[in-house]
Amino acid sequence: MADGEGSGGAYREFKALAEAADRKFARARDLPLYGGGDHHSRKAFKAYTRLWRLQQERRRELVAGGLRRWEIGEVASRIGQLYYARYLRTAEPRSLVGAYVFYEAIYSRGYFAAAGQVGGSDKHQGLLIRYKELRFIARFLVVAMLMRRAEAVDHLAGRLRSLVEETKSAYPKTNFKEWKQVLQELGKFLKADGAYKGSRSLRYDNLFDSFPSNLASLARFHSRRVLKLKEAVLTSYRRNEVKFTELTLDTFRMLQCLEWEPTGSYQIAAKELTENGTISDQSGPSGLIDIHLSSEISDGSLPSNPQKAVVYHPTVSHLLAVLATVCEELSQDSILLVYLSASGFSEQNITSQKYASSSAYTRATSVYPIDKSNSNISSDNHLWLGPRGSGGPNNLYPEDLIPFTRYPLFLVIDSENSHAFKGIHNAEKGEPAALLLSPRIASAMPGAESTGNGSQFTYFLTAPMQAFCQLAGITSEIDSDTYANAETILFSALEQYEGILSTSVGLNNVWGQILPDPFLRRLILRFIFCRAVIFYFHPEENGEHMPTCLPSLPESVSPKSEAIMSPILELAENLVVSERFHFRHSIRNNKK
Repeated sequence: MADGEGSGGAYREFKALAEAADRKFARARDLPLYGGGDHHSRKAFKAYTRLWRLQQERRRELVAGGLRRWEIGEVASRIGQLYYARYLRTAEPRSLVGAYVFYEAIYSRGYFAAAGQVGGSDKHQGLLIRYKELRFIARFLVVAMLMRRAEAVDHLAGRLRSLVEETKSAYPKTNFKEWKQVLQELGKFLKADGAYKGSRSLRYDNLFDSFPSNLASLARFHSRRVLKLKEAVLTSYRRNEVKFTELTLDTFRMLQCLEWEPTGSYQIAAKELTENGTISDQSGPSGLIDIHLSSEISDGSLPSNPQKAVVYHPTVSHLLAVLATVCEELSQDSILLVYLSASGFSEQNITSQKYASSSAYTRATSVYPIDKSNSNISSDNHLWLGPRGSGGPNNLYPEDLIPFTRYPLFLVIDSENSHAFKGIHNAEKGEPAALLLSPRIASAMPGAESTGNGSQFTYFLTAPMQAFCQLAGITSEIDSDTYANAETILFSALEQYEGILSTSVGLNNVWGQILPDPFLRRLILRFIFCRAVIFYFHPEENGEHMPTCLPSLPESVSPKSEAIMSPILELAENLVVSERFHFRHSIRNNKK
């Protein structure tokens, strides 16, 4: 009797602590992942840590009192969600690792799996637990994708598909339309993200992205004012864009592009996920997850990542509120990167048009087609942040961003209306802004499907090798030696571009004060590469196909420069696609 009372009391204590922790979790979850509020997250962590220790220390009593495995899974899942939220808030890599470790342990021990198979009078509860399992796997997938765990992603994607089918069969009267859509989104996302197998990480890797030969040239900029990238606001909002859950492909790429690639002891080895996900000890009814998120998985050799506010499908007022909040927290030596990927047209039908070509030369057309006959002045001077319909409240104008130029800004605008944001240049309220603006019309080979790869300009800025292959229409598998050689050519080209840029006479100080920052410098070099590649993709210069930067970069890095063109020609020849570009045509014009 005493044992029964003891076990029942332990379970009641667990339930009370769980309810209190859930309330703290709800408060932390409802707060934005920027502008403070981390104390709510810490309170929730503390509450779930106490709960976790209780189930570890008294698990026999708890199980005897009625504790079920899925309840342990729920606690661990909440801890994983808190780690992921902390990663989004602070950009700490070890928080992402924390989420991965907890999620992996939940999955491998099947905390939700058995509970979701109950029937009879408990069938309703079984369905609720099955929903928990589906949501958990979707969250685990996002973390695994950000960790670049390809095998885990493939396995989890397969498990999610089979679980949806199993659940449809077990609960035939339930509508699973939402989960069918999730699976469709996942398929498109994975197809785009894995278009070129074997590609290296999008994160900044000192082995590949830092060029010691140019350190002396870059050092001269330190005698002046130097700005560091410490904050970024990232958002994309397009109809029918490639996304999974609340992570769009464009922001997914840019998010990783603004982080350091972990090195050394930080690289933890992920356990292999077996086909049925039962690799860990299942002898204990509750199981243990042993994790030490301290110096063991920190990377002291690297600086902190810039903090990033990833804003999913915001309204204009919401986005401006985020910008205002983040700007208030900027330090004096900081610059804010604002990345906006959005359509300029409310009813834009984002589909590929049929390409026409009257000659042997390839002819590019718009991936986001512009109906010039119906366009007017008011339709191409803003970005559209909204689902459907039309109206001023969903229009983001260049003038909306000018108040934030009281602070140093690095603006990346990826839209067919990007040209409208040229108006910010020379209209700043205190600090001259640096702008990278996408082409009005994206480029592609005839008949190529480009919309499924995300925005082309963003692709070049975050994964230039893959973007080059996509633009050149390389759809078949590239053998590893050829691809490795192509990457070597690209690295050499970017090193050469960096050397030219850092020694150029007359480099505008807007660029000079940010060139020492590794993340911004890499974006600038990739912009130079992107602009030159597109320039040689067209038989004759067309301003609407070309990206733009303001202030202007020196002529020494213009596409017409021999030093800029030569590595691109070498790259195209290595991949056997030189005939798809127009190097000879441009060389003849340059000689004239």
